[in-house]
Amino acid sequence: MRLATIRWNGTEEAALVMANGFLPLRKLNEHTAENWPTDLFTLIETGELELLKRWLREEFERMPEGALEESIMPFADADYAPLYRHPRKIWGIGLNYAEHAADLKEVSPDTEPASFLKPDTTIIGPEDVIKLPKQSERVTAEAELGIIIGQKCKNVSPEDAFDVVAGFTTIIDMTAEDILEKNPRYLTRAKSFDTFFSFGPELLTPDEVEGVLELTVATVKNSEVQRKNSVSNMTFRPRDLIAFHSEVMTLLPGDIISTGTPGAVVIRDGDVVECRIDGFKTLYNPVEDLKVPGRE
Repeated sequence: MRLATIRWNGTEEAALVMANGFLPLRKLNEHTAENWPTDLFTLIETGELELLKRWLREEFERMPEGALEESIMPFADADYAPLYRHPRKIWGIGLNYAEHAADLKEVSPDTEPASFLKPDTTIIGPEDVIKLPKQSERVTAEAELGIIIGQKCKNVSPEDAFDVVAGFTTIIDMTAEDILEKNPRYLTRAKSFDTFFSFGPELLTPDEVEGVLELTVATVKNSEVQRKNSVSNMTFRPRDLIAFHSEVMTLLPGDIISTGTPGAVVIRDGDVVECRIDGFKTLYNPVEDLKVPGRE
């Protein structure tokens, strides 16, 4: 199952991503007398995402052919928004590929993940503008695989970790690298400027993602691949990241773990940066520098 939050007629609402367009859950409710939450975060938080997946598997095929055709919105009629705007936690993972650590002239952690938290005020969605802050002269963008937690959990084992996953998505994470280089204790500030976390466009439930470790993640700038690598080459793989962080604090539905980048790229005014992952719709964002005269 593929889901998105779409921006349409001044509102943001959850929709199924079909082969020929969006099926808003609001429309699905109208035609089936169901009462699915029409907000994606609520769908995850209440545990109804799994129920919806089961309902679609059991009931969708029984509907008369074309029953929902008039409810499907062409892709061109709506825009993708962030999947949701207010998760309880956004975990970022630093230096999770040894090659990226070498880029920064740092040693990749090999015993425990290097992680940090980001505020939800950093969130933007597909095609929204990344705004380079006046306080920084060198901002980098990093394509990453995102994990979305689907169940409240604590002390999950690596073997059971995917049982608590709602789905996966594409992420572009930003860093004010020149600020971070002044002092490693400036990490939170360097990661937390507005627009420094692009999130979406689609949530793919685990049944849509065959072989997570075989996925290739690529950081792309102006249509050119800058760095790419396989999830299998992560120092700490997705199952381990979930298990480790569940030992630190309780994970909640909608929490996000951004798993680290194969490589960062410096971004400047006028650039377009992308996250490309096998089988996922590409996430991309244009870049504007607030230091350019006339920008706010």
